[in-house]
Amino acid sequence: MKDNKTFHLIKTPVTWTQAQNYCRQHHTDLASGLDQIYSEEFKKLPKSEGLWIGLFRDSWRWSDGSNFSFRYWDMDSFNDGLNNRTCATTVLERSGRWSSAGCDHRKPFFCYDDNMILIHEEKTWEEALYYCREKHHDLVSITSLREQAWLQEKAKNASTPFVWLGLRYTCTLGFWFWVTDDVIGYNNWDSNRKVDVCDMSGAMDTAGEQKWVSKPDNNKFNFFCSKH
Repeated sequence: MKDNKTFHLIKTPVTWTQAQNYCRQHHTDLASGLDQIYSEEFKKLPKSEGLWIGLFRDSWRWSDGSNFSFRYWDMDSFNDGLNNRTCATTVLERSGRWSSAGCDHRKPFFCYDDNMILIHEEKTWEEALYYCREKHHDLVSITSLREQAWLQEKAKNASTPFVWLGLRYTCTLGFWFWVTDDVIGYNNWDSNRKVDVCDMSGAMDTAGEQKWVSKPDNNKFNFFCSKH
């Protein structure tokens, strides 16, 4: 799991609502936040186009519920006082900065697929592992601060106090490992709640500092699957 999102450029011009409906039906949602400007598809686009993104004015918020603490408006073209301009575009000729437009205008748009999925079922670690491998790809591994931050936000929606990760302890060899075979370089362990004994697996706290903790693998929690 190297990238949290996969982006798809849809070149057919449609209204903002049609774009949102299409993305939610075929992918996850309209592109939200700054991530769309890192897409290779984005870099290849003619710089004169504007594309719908998942930002709309209801006190300006993202279609997928993402945090809106960061602003990237193009102040030369953005006018928050125009009541008929209540949906946002990314202005490619201005380094991807945002502008506003009437939601009934027709424009191409970006959708994204989320590569990490929070499963709200409560399962033991082994049940979660089999579920992910049967229906998706695997339990998630976390190899960077960026991936940790992304999962932390999603974990807040869990219905259990912890969520299973793809971390497992082998008492035969005496170390922790990711079931995806990723190297454990980055770590976010709570040193006071890490127990190196048999039948323990890794979970993340869904509140507080959201550290990794070891839990008996017969506990039942929500869990994260990766799609590839």
